[in-house]
Amino acid sequence: MTIENPTMAGYEFLTDMYASDYFPDALVAKGEAILRELCERVEAERPADLPAIYALTHEATVRFNDLQEDFWEADSEIETAARDCIAGDFGAIADAYGFTNADLEELVAPRDW
Repeated sequence: MTIENPTMAGYEFLTDMYASDYFPDALVAKGEAILRELCERVEAERPADLPAIYALTHEATVRFNDLQEDFWEADSEIETAARDCIAGDFGAIADAYGFTNADLEELVAPRDW
């Protein structure tokens, strides 16, 4: 599936992480795939309210949690800069799909990074 939302179709995900040698590009690409798939799910499922968008972002956040061990194995981690970058992209997704009043902390509430 292709992202149809014009804002997100051309959006560059996780730019700060890609720009840093601390984060392996292959792992950042896995994170980018999670975010792109989140956009696709939002477009396919068309969540009607905040609880519905939070359910989708929580699933994506758990997938990021699962990447943490891969980052550790690569002598990296999802630390402060990465957390801000990832959460910012979750916020951008919520905004692009009309959830401008979504709480950033709630979007990534199940995070353990």
